[in-house]
Amino acid sequence: MTPIDSAAQRQLFDDARTHNAWRPQPVPDALLRQLYDLMKWGPTAANSTPARIVFVRSEEAKARLAPCMSEGNRDKTLRAPVTAIVGMDMAFHEELPRLFPHNPQARSWFAGKADAIASTAMRNSSLQGGYLILAARALGLDCGPMSGFDAAAVEAAFFAGTTVKVNFLCNLGYGDPTGLFPRSPRLAFDEACRLE
Repeated sequence: MTPIDSAAQRQLFDDARTHNAWRPQPVPDALLRQLYDLMKWGPTAANSTPARIVFVRSEEAKARLAPCMSEGNRDKTLRAPVTAIVGMDMAFHEELPRLFPHNPQARSWFAGKADAIASTAMRNSSLQGGYLILAARALGLDCGPMSGFDAAAVEAAFFAGTTVKVNFLCNLGYGDPTGLFPRSPRLAFDEACRLE
């Protein structure tokens, strides 16, 4: 693989920020489809792809989401053009015969094994959520990933009657830089990493 150029690296990482304020510019549905079509190629264990995403953008859907949000996240979520609810399908293994066809036994690795399902769903839907953020940034969108919501309420409002549980939420749109906090520090390599 060839490294991407420094401008692309800056767009994805160095210059990218977590946004809390949004310009009133809509995000077209076609762009959300393009975002998914990029993120879906990110690797997951056994191609499990457990993430299920609801793109909340209508006034009616925002009204259902608002009471689920913590006080500190409610206003910025209502102002964001889109909020992606990144869920995880706890029955993801039912799709493995189609998604991981070269191993017909893959479904049996999870069927009836609640702990294996839960850890694989959480780990891999989190990976996919990271791919969502990178894909959004690659397409010129800003992101505001969040915890700070009532998971049971989100699941009742958006995933009732399904096998999907919520992992995290991410506001998407075109950020207003006046709402940015000063950039927080990060750990240095030697604080976070070891070479062995």
